[in-house]
Amino acid sequence: MADSVFRRQSKEALSDARLRGALENFTGAFIRMRESAQDELSNWQEMRERAHRIKAHTLSRLDSYLQELEGKLQEAGARVIWAESPSEASSAVVDIARRHDCRRAVKSKSMTSEEVGLNQALEAAGVTPVETDLGEYVAQLAQERPSHILAPIIHKTRQDVGRLFADKLRTQYTDQVEEITQIARRKLRRDFFSAQLGISGANFAVAETGTLVVVENEGNARLCTSLPRVHVALMGIEKVLPRFADLGLFLPLLTRAATGQRMSSYVSLITGPRGRDDGPDHLYVILLDNGRSRMLADPLMRQALYCIRCSACINICPVYKRAGGHSYDSVYPGPIGSVISPFLLSGESPDELPFASTLCGACADVCPVRIPLPEQLLHLRRQAAGGRPPGLKRAVSLWSFMQRHRRLQSLLLAAARLAQRLPGVSPLLRRLPLLRDWAAFRALPNLGGGEGRR
Repeated sequence: MADSVFRRQSKEALSDARLRGALENFTGAFIRMRESAQDELSNWQEMRERAHRIKAHTLSRLDSYLQELEGKLQEAGARVIWAESPSEASSAVVDIARRHDCRRAVKSKSMTSEEVGLNQALEAAGVTPVETDLGEYVAQLAQERPSHILAPIIHKTRQDVGRLFADKLRTQYTDQVEEITQIARRKLRRDFFSAQLGISGANFAVAETGTLVVVENEGNARLCTSLPRVHVALMGIEKVLPRFADLGLFLPLLTRAATGQRMSSYVSLITGPRGRDDGPDHLYVILLDNGRSRMLADPLMRQALYCIRCSACINICPVYKRAGGHSYDSVYPGPIGSVISPFLLSGESPDELPFASTLCGACADVCPVRIPLPEQLLHLRRQAAGGRPPGLKRAVSLWSFMQRHRRLQSLLLAAARLAQRLPGVSPLLRRLPLLRDWAAFRALPNLGGGEGRR
């Protein structure tokens, strides 16, 4: 693991004081807003329990609810496409674009589209994708991957964005947020009116009515799903909810856990294509598996499919707050990303991501649907290590030996205390292979008397 992607990139991030400051500021603000919003509700814990039960029930009958959803979507006039893999999902969107002669696509924020590499597939097919969420738009201009599920450019300052706009859009430099927003708005307005294809994700899909639910704060998703003549919604199969009434629980749960809002600025409920007044002529819904069935088959890992992508676990994670999202080399960073990435993505990083955690348990404490993330991370670590974490047997054997030989333990501790006082010893210890990485960003503990015995 010495040269692994996460370790290499997280080391670079730890050396970037500006990045660490930005992450602390933004994640800290999200945490305070979430806590304030939750404190307003006396039944927050009860809501979490109910959401957990609904998700458990839904996933225990997922095939049945997906069939019901498919039937209701078709009744409403939508066409349903099942995709087993990212390539199938991307190919389906490309085929739709070709069938309807679409040359430009506007997209609202969709982690599922990031998961399947949709932009690259569209560009290869001659279709120009334009991200319309402000953060995603900036990330696209910078040719970067989003570093946070909720806040794609949490790693950038307004000065970074001002310089990027001046370089890529040939505008006068400004670091004023309102002016930056106006520049993006003027540019994207033309794209909304010229695009033939609109692409969105779905926060939820209601089996009972065949309704897609899109939650946002900027209004761009509503334009993506209503202005172009073709709308494609790409969603994971776990997004289904049984009943329309379930939204009364999950919508406030999502917004309060994500941004501390009582309700988001826009909630679009889409049932079928064009209505009497507006909407697209054609609606396609792509239901993506891509490893989700493998998660479903494991009783413990199945609970990761409860996730509603609120990012609360990411904001609270001490590893994310120091390493940043790009270190994970995955569409999904943080604790939930470390759990689901090994199933949804291939490559070097996903297998090592379960080790990118302190197992402090804070992620599980804040999860609005009570996903047992630390247990899942341990489960994946055991699998990655063939049932036993590397070095654990030797470490336990050494600890057991020392406990049986207390005089030797006391002698070694006394020697260590003396050695620690000698000049030059501490720097030498910091360079030892077993301590080097751990001590890179920490002070060595002072070996006082009695610690080993306690």
